[in-house]
Amino acid sequence: MKYSISIVAVIILLILGCGKKNTSPDSKNIVKSEKESRVEYLPFFKDPSFTPHWLVPKSKEVAEFHKIPDFTLINQNGDTLTQKSFDGKIYITDFFFTTCPGICPKMTDNMSILQKEFIDDQDILLLSHSVTPGIDSVSVLKEYASYRDIQDDKWHLVTGKREEIYSLGRNYYFVEEDLGVEKDTNDFLHTENFLLIDKNKHIRGIYNGLNKTSINQLIADVKTLKKEG
Repeated sequence: MKYSISIVAVIILLILGCGKKNTSPDSKNIVKSEKESRVEYLPFFKDPSFTPHWLVPKSKEVAEFHKIPDFTLINQNGDTLTQKSFDGKIYITDFFFTTCPGICPKMTDNMSILQKEFIDDQDILLLSHSVTPGIDSVSVLKEYASYRDIQDDKWHLVTGKREEIYSLGRNYYFVEEDLGVEKDTNDFLHTENFLLIDKNKHIRGIYNGLNKTSINQLIADVKTLKKEG
């Protein structure tokens, strides 16, 4: 009988112990750290596999790492944009089209969240490439921007040559996930991915533009990236 009472007592103590929250300073710091950012600095990416390369920011190795090349595109105001338009800026980019009935409206909703989050931060810009530039003219993009409350000085919707846009998306941003599949401009470019680009034109993150948790992580990663200066 004594053994039975002892076993019951131990079980009760275990239940009570499991019900207590860990309120130690260490546990609080861990939760806070994960909420703000996963890492001290972000990795770099250079190919469609998105294998992270943990390089030291501003090192010689980084200077020679994969970068987004120059481009010439036209935004919703009819202004010509090049990489110089993004000098000294962090930017978030995606690929969409105005008549898309599927994933694009949700992507635009989530890009709007980013616009609101960074509306007063002059270091952050948004860049959305039309994958149907033959349809999405400057006037069409302007109307779409007005309808979606897009701020012209924060978020650029761009059109241009289909070949250039598709080459940027597939060969430099690596936005599609069809590894090893050869494609040309006749193969439609359609993806939900958002890319985070640093001030030196390096890819620093890829995110699911349909997923709110991924968008929250993107916001946290932008804040981490800003600390690099």
